[in-house]
Amino acid sequence: MVKHRGDGTGPDLPAEYFDTVIVGGGQAGLSVGYHLARLGRPFIILDEHQRTGDCWRERYDSLRLYSPARYDGLPGMPFPAPPSTFPSGHQMADYLESYATRMELPVASRVRVDGLWPTEGSRHSYLLTAGRRRFTAAQVVVATGGEQVPSVPSFAGQLDPGIRQLHSADYRNPSQLLPGGVLVVGASHSGADIALEVAREHRTWLSGPVRGQIPFDIEGRPARCIVPLLWFAANHILTVKTPLGRKMRPHIRGHGGPLLRVKLPHLAAAGVEYVNARTAGARDGRPVLDDGRALDVTNVIWSTGFRPDFSWIHLPVIGDDGWPLQDRGVAASAPGLYFTGLLFQHAFSSMLVGGVGRDARYVARHIAAHRQAGHTPPRQAEPAAMTNPPAA
Repeated sequence: MVKHRGDGTGPDLPAEYFDTVIVGGGQAGLSVGYHLARLGRPFIILDEHQRTGDCWRERYDSLRLYSPARYDGLPGMPFPAPPSTFPSGHQMADYLESYATRMELPVASRVRVDGLWPTEGSRHSYLLTAGRRRFTAAQVVVATGGEQVPSVPSFAGQLDPGIRQLHSADYRNPSQLLPGGVLVVGASHSGADIALEVAREHRTWLSGPVRGQIPFDIEGRPARCIVPLLWFAANHILTVKTPLGRKMRPHIRGHGGPLLRVKLPHLAAAGVEYVNARTAGARDGRPVLDDGRALDVTNVIWSTGFRPDFSWIHLPVIGDDGWPLQDRGVAASAPGLYFTGLLFQHAFSSMLVGGVGRDARYVARHIAAHRQAGHTPPRQAEPAAMTNPPAA
């Protein structure tokens, strides 16, 4: 919700003008900043977190990336680890923080953008609101990704209040759980990781269909030959330019991915009771599978993914599926507006740390060309008509 004057927060601050504003200080936003800096374009990165990399620090403690370090670096700075090792989430967080410092990227922390608006009287400039702070910009790059809002089924509220419920976004480690059984809902790679971990101390169920399993150990020696081939496919075959890529894109955006590190045999060996049935509802306060079974558990971890939320963007650039209408990050219907870090934005690799740099380079070059063509709005705050934007 956009804050207005008179809502108890005090008067809005004068608008701050920047040539380009990047919304989001994760790997996508930092990569765009790197390329803009190399092209000599001025910009600022607005990050809602206290520290660069906090988007990774807020994940579960045992998280490790599913790609080896050789594919986990951003443009201009390889990941500082042996190429075949798999960094932890906290290592990635520290890497992003070091990257922003080393590349001298202008990151403004603890700035949560809550509204993006067109400014009147200037076709190619935008107004961004962040609480009382206001920014105007000739270009805006939305680098918030596509996984903003944890998705939990509507019947979650029907479970017994004594059951501890956590979304995977809030799960950190087993110490958060109550004594007793655990149901992990969602059999994608994160759900499998979490189920394996909590099974050490709790009787654990994992529910939901498995959408395939990588048929090799991603940390084994054969993977060193296979992964480069998969990386090539992720960048050059599975793209929106190929029939296979276009067919896969909606499945990637709408469903969980295959099991990567932890597979069904690993879960079975750890005592996890996997059921190929969805958690479909509640009965007498207990979660019920779609095969009719009610599970007597004291904990439910919803590893049910996220949904995109671009409701704060007050421009006609969001499609019926909830995703931005863009081509390689360029929003044709809103000149000067760009996106990076979306799931399958241009290719499968677009959502991977090591793949976001290519999309960022394309967007940065487009911005530079756009500016060189003479599309320069007046360097001024937004018109009076936009002083109080309508409610989001």
